Order: sequence, then structure tokens, then C-alpha cells
Amino acid sequence: MPFIRVTIAGLETGSETVAALRRGITALMAEVLGKRADLTAVLVEPAPAGGWSVGGVAVTPAAHLEARVTLGTNSAEEKARFVAAAHDLLARTLPGPLPLATYVVVQEVPVDGWGYGGVTQAQRAREAAARG
Repeated sequence: MPFIRVTIAGLETGSETVAALRRGITALMAEVLGKRADLTAVLVEPAPAGGWSVGGVAVTPAAHLEARVTLGTNSAEEKARFVAAAHDLLARTLPGPLPLATYVVVQEVPVDGWGYGGVTQAQRAREAAARG
């Protein structure tokens, strides 16, 4: 893994903005969390304007970033650095200002709960251990 979903509301996100977010997030995943860039998947998707609220009040612009990583592969300090750097990336890349409640979430998934190429990470670990 990692899989990162960025949801943006109230903004026209042209291809340059989306590309900048994809590049920036992929770089942060590699540099801050030590993830392989070639396996990092990033989805940038719009939410309808007026469909986002904070404190019950509609806000625009708004953004939310969720990153899924393997459980136990990053320290608390690394995750804190990622949250700060990803928030900074959103603030620099998107026209703002963004609301204070612009969340960056690092979700940890157990090794038996995800995989790629049809193989779970738990199975990959077992196969690697069997090889030596």
C-alpha cells in the first residue's frame, strides 16, 4: 500500500492542480513515510460545492486527505511529520484559505487486510520468510 484519497470541495481543480497534488503526495509518502513511490496510488476526487460543512455551516473551499498504510510500519513521529507536511501541501496547492478543520488522516491496515497483485502482505511476508 499506500493508497491516498484526496477529496476537494468548492474548487475547480484543473489538471495542473491535480498533477501537483499527485506528485507532492507521492513524494511525501516516499520521503516522510518511506513508502515505495512506484506502489503509491493517489486518487484526487471532487465533492459537490455546498455538500461540505464544518460545524453545520457549508464551507468552500474544503479538502480532506486519507492515507492508508500498513499497520506498524511508521512511527508516531513519522505520521505526525506526514500530517503536517500533507496539510502544508494542501494549503500551498489549493486556493484558500482552507478551513481549520482540514483533516489529514493516516489509517493503518493490518497485513492480512490488504494486498496488491492478488496477494496479501501477510502472504508476501510468509513467502519471503520461507525463501530465507
